[in-house]
Amino acid sequence: MEVARKALVAVAVLGGGAGVGSILFALVTPGELQKQSMLQEMPERDSRRRDEAVRTTELVMATLKDAAATKENVAWRRNWTVSGDGRSA
Repeated sequence: MEVARKALVAVAVLGGGAGVGSILFALVTPGELQKQSMLQEMPERDSRRRDEAVRTTELVMATLKDAAATKENVAWRRNWTVSGDGRSA
């Protein structure tokens, strides 16, 4: 009988904790209007930020292509946007 009582108490405590956690999660999650406003404020919505990210990606890809085409260790370059022969990427 003692084992059954301990098991019931353990189940009740765990169930209560899960219930409290679920209620807190439901209270903390943003509503639909708040989600929409957060999406509007995301940096990817800004065209300048988007263009900057595209340019950065282009530079990284150009550096990777250059690194694949040469035996030089491009990680040791001071300026990664300049290829080994002095041309800009």
